[in-house]
Amino acid sequence: MRLAALRKKNWLILHDVDSLCDVPGTHQMDPDLFTSDYWRERGLIVGEAPGRGNSLFLQATPKEQWALRAYRRGGMVAKISEKRYLWAGAERTRAFRELRLTSALFEQGLPVPRPVASCVTRYGFCYEAAIITVRIEGAQALAERLIKDSVNETLLQQVGLMIKRFHQVGLDHVDLNARNILVDSSDTPWLIDFDRCRLRAPGKWKANNLDRLARSLEKLKVGSAIHSIKTGYTN
Repeated sequence: MRLAALRKKNWLILHDVDSLCDVPGTHQMDPDLFTSDYWRERGLIVGEAPGRGNSLFLQATPKEQWALRAYRRGGMVAKISEKRYLWAGAERTRAFRELRLTSALFEQGLPVPRPVASCVTRYGFCYEAAIITVRIEGAQALAERLIKDSVNETLLQQVGLMIKRFHQVGLDHVDLNARNILVDSSDTPWLIDFDRCRLRAPGKWKANNLDRLARSLEKLKVGSAIHSIKTGYTN
């Protein structure tokens, strides 16, 4: 995967050269590409996922769909500014950091969406941002599968094994929950949403990740699932 950056006026785009380019007939590298209006005007929005920022699913090409997610704040700070963040340089923006991390994980063969591009638009001391990744075909959130009672012991153990693989390379997923774990049509689990995540040396954060996942399962009234997940994790 070859990442390249393009800068014009007050915006910057970091993109996978093989996914996004300026060749005529393709989606052009422009900030509009990272807005819902661009895709809605072309009738290319095919769905959306719940959550802060509401990821949109896009029919980017006849054979490939993308997921577009704008960065949104949560909690009390969102009342001050829902979508603007303090500028501290392009490489320190959440969008650039997430795209580079996702690319690094993808290059290691881990089950993550293929990154396409991220865009940062600067407004003085602040910026807004969005990220695009390839949509995982036929995938559902683990949360949905659990609510529908369409999981089994084998799948839950596979989820635990997947988490272990990420921990082995040092990924601290700060928002590990049942909605950030996807399961595709062949029951293969995937991990998504690496905003604010990072690679770290081994430590207590691994247990904290699993505890956070356990709390999300409890909120869904399926707290017992964590036992099977941990079995897969420790095997």
